[in-house]
Amino acid sequence: MSLDAVIIGAGHNGLVCACYLAAAGLEVRVLERRPVVGGAAVTEEFHPGFRNSTASYTVSLLNPKVIHDLRLAGHGLRVVERPFGNFLPLPDGRYLKAGGSLADTQREVAKFSARDAEALPRFYATIERVGDVLRDLVLETPPNVGGGLADALRALAAGRRLRRLDMAARRDLLELFARSAGEMLDDWFESDPIKAVLGWDAVVGNFASPYTPGSAYVLLHHTFGEVNGRKGVWGHAIGGMGAITQAMAREAAARGVAITTSAAVERVLVKGGRAAGVALASGEEIAARITVANVGPKRLYLGLMDAADLDPEFRSRIERFKGGSGTFRMNVALAELPDFRALPGAHAQPHHGAGIILGPSLAYFDRAHAQARAHGFSREPIVELLLPSTLDGSLAPPGRHVASLFCQHFAPRLPDGRSWDDEREQAAQAVIDVVDAYAPNFRRSILGMQALSPLDLEREFGLVDGDIFHGRLSLEQLYSARPLLGYADYRGAIPGLYLCGSGAHPGGGVTGAPGHNAAREILKDWRRGRIPR
Repeated sequence: MSLDAVIIGAGHNGLVCACYLAAAGLEVRVLERRPVVGGAAVTEEFHPGFRNSTASYTVSLLNPKVIHDLRLAGHGLRVVERPFGNFLPLPDGRYLKAGGSLADTQREVAKFSARDAEALPRFYATIERVGDVLRDLVLETPPNVGGGLADALRALAAGRRLRRLDMAARRDLLELFARSAGEMLDDWFESDPIKAVLGWDAVVGNFASPYTPGSAYVLLHHTFGEVNGRKGVWGHAIGGMGAITQAMAREAAARGVAITTSAAVERVLVKGGRAAGVALASGEEIAARITVANVGPKRLYLGLMDAADLDPEFRSRIERFKGGSGTFRMNVALAELPDFRALPGAHAQPHHGAGIILGPSLAYFDRAHAQARAHGFSREPIVELLLPSTLDGSLAPPGRHVASLFCQHFAPRLPDGRSWDDEREQAAQAVIDVVDAYAPNFRRSILGMQALSPLDLEREFGLVDGDIFHGRLSLEQLYSARPLLGYADYRGAIPGLYLCGSGAHPGGGVTGAPGHNAAREILKDWRRGRIPR
C-alpha cells in the first residue's frame, strides 16, 4: 500500500512541509537519517553537562506565518532577543556596539566617524525598503521561466510589486543584487568598524570576499527576519535550535505524521518515469504517490537518483550547481565567560549576549578569504562568537557557559589532496587564537569542545561541501533560477518528485519558507488530480 507522501529528511523544512500536507488530510511519513529529528537545527550534548545548538545557532529568519500555523509557541517554543545586535571589539582596545535603538548605534558609530553616524539612518531605510519588497516574495512560488499561464501570472504579480517602487528604490534593488557588499559599504561609510559589523552578514555562510559581486544580496538575505514582531532583530530559542524542530515534530505528530529516525534513504524509486517512493539503506522500500526531498539539489540528484532517470542536460547543470559555505563550526564548553580587553570582566555583561564579531575590517575579511583560497583555510579567520548560556541557563551547569563559534573562511575541499580529518585540529586552534587575542582568558577556560569542518558538516548533516544554504545565494541561483531555470516551483526533475529544502526559493537559513511553499504546490497538484491516487 502506498503512502500519500514520503519526505526525505526531518530538518525544519521537511517537518514544516509534513505539517501542512497532513493538515490537508494526506498520509505522510518523514524519514530521518540521524537518530534525532531536526537536521542541522538541533540541540545536543557535546561535552558532559553542556548542550548547544550543534550547527545552526541563532534565530531571526523563521517565518511568522510558519510559527503561527504550526502553533510553535503552544508547543513550548520561546525566543528571546539579544540585549543588542552586535559587539565588535577592536585590536587597539576600542569597540563598537551596534543594536538597541538607532540613536544608541549612532552614538557608537560617531566614536569613529560623525559622517557615518549621520549616514546610518539612510542606509537602514534603504535596506529595509528593499527588504520589505523581497520579504513579500518569501512565501510565494517563483515563476518558471518559459512556463504556462500560472507562471506568467506570478511574473506579472512580482512585476507589479516592483513597479510600486520609485526609481531610487529600483536602483537600490539592482545594486543589492549585483554589486559587492564591500563596494556598497565603502560608498556609504568611511570607518572600518561599522563596515565590518554590516559586512559580516555578506560573508556568513558565503565562501567569498566581501568584494565579490553579488555578496551585497547575501547581506540583504540576512535582514529579512524578525523576532517577536521586531524586524531585523536576532534572538535565541530557549533550549537551543532544537527547541524549534522539537516543537515542529510535536505539531507533526499531532497532525498524524509518522516520523522515523535512523532511516537513511539510499535511493529515490522511479517507476514509469515517476517518483514512486524511496529505498532505505536497510533494504526496505517505501512506496509513495509523492516523494519530497528536504535535501540539497546535489545530494538529491547526484546522490539519491540514478543518472538514467534524469535528463542528461539537467544532470550536467546540477553538477555545476555552486555550493560550499566555507564554514567551520565550533561548540565550546567554558569555565567562565570571555574577558575582553575592550570591555573587561568575566562576569555576565550585556555584550556577552550579543553577536560578537571578531574581524575588524572588510580588508581583514578579504584577506581571510584569500588565505583560504590559497591554503585551504584562513590562519586569521573571521569569527562570530555567541554565548547563548548568558540567555539560557539550561545549556550549561551553574557558573559555566557554552560558546557557539561560526567561522569563515575554510575551503569546502582542501587543496593538494589534504584531508579535513588531518587538519581539523589545526583549524580549530587558529580559531581559538583569534578569540584569545581579544579575550586572553578564552583558551585557558576551555573545558571541552566540538569542531565541525566542512567535511564534518557534510558527513553529519548531509550538507554537500558543508554548504549550510544547500547552494550558493548568487544571482544565477536565486528566485526563478533556484535551483535551475524551469524548476523554481518546487517540482522536481521527474513527476511526483518535489523539493522542500533550502536549495529551493527563498534559500538558506532556518525559515520554514521552502517547506511551506512546497506543500502549497504539492496540494495544488493533489487537488487538481495531477498525482495518481
